Amino acid sequence: MIPGVEQQSWAPKRDQDLATVARNISTRYMAIAAEMIIGLVMLPFNLAHLGAAQYGLWVLLGSVTIHLSILDLGYGGAIIKFMAQYRAHRDSRALNEIASTMFFVFAATGLLAYGAAAGLAFHLEYIFHMTPDQAETGKWILLIIGVHVALNFPFSVYGGVSSGFQRFDINNIVAICITVAAAIVNAVVLIAGYNLVTLVAATTAVRVFGYYIYRLNAIRIYPELRIHPSLFRMARLREVTGFSVYASIIDWANKLNYELDEVVIGIFFGSAYVGVWAVAERIISGTQRLTNQLNGVLFPIIVDSDASQQQEKLQRILLQGTLLSLAMVVPISAALMLLAEPLVKAWVGPEMLGSVPVIQILAIAVAIRVGNATATTLLKGAGQHRTLAWVNLGTGVVNILLSVALIKPFGLTGVAIGTLIPIALSSIFIVQPAAWRRVGLPIRRAVRQSVLPAIWPAFVIAAALALTRHISSGTFLAVAMQAIGAGVLYLALFFMFAISRTERTYYIAKLLELTGRRPLPSAA
Repeated sequence: MIPGVEQQSWAPKRDQDLATVARNISTRYMAIAAEMIIGLVMLPFNLAHLGAAQYGLWVLLGSVTIHLSILDLGYGGAIIKFMAQYRAHRDSRALNEIASTMFFVFAATGLLAYGAAAGLAFHLEYIFHMTPDQAETGKWILLIIGVHVALNFPFSVYGGVSSGFQRFDINNIVAICITVAAAIVNAVVLIAGYNLVTLVAATTAVRVFGYYIYRLNAIRIYPELRIHPSLFRMARLREVTGFSVYASIIDWANKLNYELDEVVIGIFFGSAYVGVWAVAERIISGTQRLTNQLNGVLFPIIVDSDASQQQEKLQRILLQGTLLSLAMVVPISAALMLLAEPLVKAWVGPEMLGSVPVIQILAIAVAIRVGNATATTLLKGAGQHRTLAWVNLGTGVVNILLSVALIKPFGLTGVAIGTLIPIALSSIFIVQPAAWRRVGLPIRRAVRQSVLPAIWPAFVIAAALALTRHISSGTFLAVAMQAIGAGVLYLALFFMFAISRTERTYYIAKLLELTGRRPLPSAA
């Protein structure tokens, strides 16, 4: 510890954890809402102005560059972890050495990524089915997008500093501003009649400028931040790599679990069945994204608590995080299981009803995964990342093997079952118990306080939906109203009956604390 550093403004303020989490989550949901709304508006606008062929070319090349993110090798999450850890120790030298080391490592990675993008750009006609004109346009698009991808690597260090200092909110606000600005530039360029290459150059310039804002924010949050070649340390690289290699295994395992099912389906059944699966996947991935934001912002808090050896705080985080995660995802999953058929009919039509059983099975899988997410985050941030990595990898391998084995006899339902079984077994019998042991929680207490209160109200709303789903007119609005009604009923049961009076008082007090009001004194 450096003398006097504990007085600095960037040191952790652990009495403000609730406000920090609330601020980070609320702005994250604002960013998600902005992305969704702008995406819904801009997609038909871009299609109308560019045409299907040009728009498809843009989307194709954008999706190709996304795969270059694999060069991250888990270092992105590792930066957040070590920023939070050494901030807890008030060690500014370690913070600057890690930031500097990773900046220059990522600078080299960015050059490698741009080389890969450039190599692909000059050989598009040999890789994809394109006309010479499309290949020429695609070349320039890829060379431009490649700049954004390459710069993302070194500048992600600044975002990692902000996130490690538990200021996800400031990154979220910047992301919202960039999303809105890029959409405005997009619209202006197309209305002015410019071509696709100009559009990509203009929107990329907006996103690259955003990196400068991320840098300013990191310096404002941590004024002592110094990134310089003289601070590069091989010892720090080895230290960070010791975590990142397992973080990358976790990320790759997640891809095995959630992104290769479509490949299996395409190999065995073709693209038509992939389209049916994609309907279910879009709903399930959206559910996971909407209900799993809490655990991302908990990661640096867990690292801080582990570094400062606050075992009781880790227990509270695991209990409350699991309870709240389940309370967010369980009612949505229950509604999806009961309303999948009318939802699919109203959204994409009866020709996609083959996705209904897939939605119902994957709704259980996403409930288990989100409910288990706090345990996963705790193991990752509190020294058990190796165990988590190998469990996730094993889960992914079993998923692929089961999906291949079950797709022929059971079709898409078999693939969904192949996804559910390993996730359920590893989550319920390995990951969750390991997290309880890590923080010293008896299993009975953990289940009683964090699992059962979130689950039993779901059976009540499932019964209510089963009795009322055939009364609905079947329109998308009617299905949405049924789901909202079920959610309101669930929240009422959860808050009034499922949790204890002590917990109810605790949540009310915390809500009043967030709003700046003092809770009323309890009666004697």
